[in-house]
Amino acid sequence: QVQLVESGGGLVQAGGSLRLSCAASGRFFSIDVMEWFRQPPGKQRERVAGITSGESTIYADSVKGRFTISRDNAKNTVYLQMTSLKAEDTAVYYCKAFVTVVSTSNAYWGQGTQVTVSS
Repeated sequence: QVQLVESGGGLVQAGGSLRLSCAASGRFFSIDVMEWFRQPPGKQRERVAGITSGESTIYADSVKGRFTISRDNAKNTVYLQMTSLKAEDTAVYYCKAFVTVVSTSNAYWGQGTQVTVSS
């Protein structure tokens, strides 16, 4: 079974920084796209950033220039460096990965980590 475990969330003041990590574990062949989503209170989940196995990246307009997604393939880990945080960045952050087990690729989600930005 594949598991994704996020860490690094917490409480930070506006203008501050946080770094989220998401590590994949279990038995699998490869990890393709890895993404970060977030779900603010009372709102729908939205994609924040994504990165392919070749390290091409994509960002939501709301975080461009402030957030950076990266990955360490040797550690099966994706990171989200968040800077210049705003109150509207407050949300539960989830990682998602497309993992190939044997010959089938499936999407897996982490349990989420809370990020709270105080203004």
